[in-house]
Amino acid sequence: MLGRHAAWTFLDGLHDTPVVYLQGARQTGKTTLVRAIAGEQHPARYLTLDAAAVLAAAQDDPEGFIAGLERPAVIDEVQRAPAVALAIKLAVDADRRPGQFLLTGSSSVMSLPRLAESLAGRMELHTLWPFSQGELAGVRETFIDRVFAADLPAPETSPETAPDPEAALVERICKGGYPEIHARRSAGRRRAWFDSYVDSVLQRDLRDLANIERLSEMPRLLALLASRAGQLLNFADLARSLAIPQTTLKRYMALMETTFLVRLLPAWFSNVGKRLTKAPKLLLADTGLLTHLLDVDSDRLRRDRTLLGHVLENFVAMELIKQIGWSERRCKLFHFRTESGAEVDLVLEDRAGRLVGMEVKGASSLRKQDFRGLQALAETSGRRFVGGVVLYTGATVVPFGRNLHALPISQLWA
Repeated sequence: MLGRHAAWTFLDGLHDTPVVYLQGARQTGKTTLVRAIAGEQHPARYLTLDAAAVLAAAQDDPEGFIAGLERPAVIDEVQRAPAVALAIKLAVDADRRPGQFLLTGSSSVMSLPRLAESLAGRMELHTLWPFSQGELAGVRETFIDRVFAADLPAPETSPETAPDPEAALVERICKGGYPEIHARRSAGRRRAWFDSYVDSVLQRDLRDLANIERLSEMPRLLALLASRAGQLLNFADLARSLAIPQTTLKRYMALMETTFLVRLLPAWFSNVGKRLTKAPKLLLADTGLLTHLLDVDSDRLRRDRTLLGHVLENFVAMELIKQIGWSERRCKLFHFRTESGAEVDLVLEDRAGRLVGMEVKGASSLRKQDFRGLQALAETSGRRFVGGVVLYTGATVVPFGRNLHALPISQLWA
């Protein structure tokens, strides 16, 4: 079993909070993680609501089900019986000991109002994404903390030792981070798994969450979203392409977010009077799934440089989102764009309001103009700007002026 960096923050929550909820997409390793924790670091009884008998007990008599549990207890796929939330609340209010309940769910807690409202102040929330590149390499990434501390590697150094760094990077992108994919050696077997995965999530999870009248449209919507990954989200344009009302599209999009298939990246803006774009960017949660939906392999991705740029930005954004889960700085991630066209692909903001801007380039060499967006962000944010980084497919660390650096993308997990 590969180590999961989120496990440490998850265990910290069990030491001082009565309920800890681990959410994330199907097949990201939630069950494997909580069963390992329940078997060693935090001994607990394990139950899954995927079992028909357990689900029936939880639905028919939630209070009796919870009252009869030996604690600590793990309840897997808790979104299948939302009524247990109130029963857990009653149990926790009567006994505030930490670490009593470990809950997992394949849906965002925000889609489960009973759970979110009943356990407010009693529950700590964590998200498990597909494997990060550091987890796959056995490295605990500290990239976010290092860029804020200006702890960057010296020029002319790189952790990437492959003879063709871009080819190695694109191969990582096309595999993605779902654990099952890394147990399958052939591209054909990986395609078969992704086909089954998409069908399972769209048919089962979305049907469980909502009564969708046109469920057959969801695969087409997901494929269309994949074609817009790394770009600004335009609801009007998407609705026209699908020939559905915007209200329906927004409902479908919310369900895609709830099941962790897509992620929206908000725009960064401040109250300094500058006209900035506030539309979010669209991300898919995993680039292996993204390239599968686009029906592209590593060779085609390298030939289509425009497509590579969008997919690469999606890849870097999701790696940073994963690292935020265990970074000491607890940053938030945004994008930046002015109405005049100046933009920065990714902006990290820490709790003190300090900013680090990041551009992502699908190129092995850079020019001075590649830093113009970062300079615009620096002018807009003033003293809050800590520095700017251009992440590219080359293999060399290069300083480009005060607080500006070019770094190989492999520095994310160095």
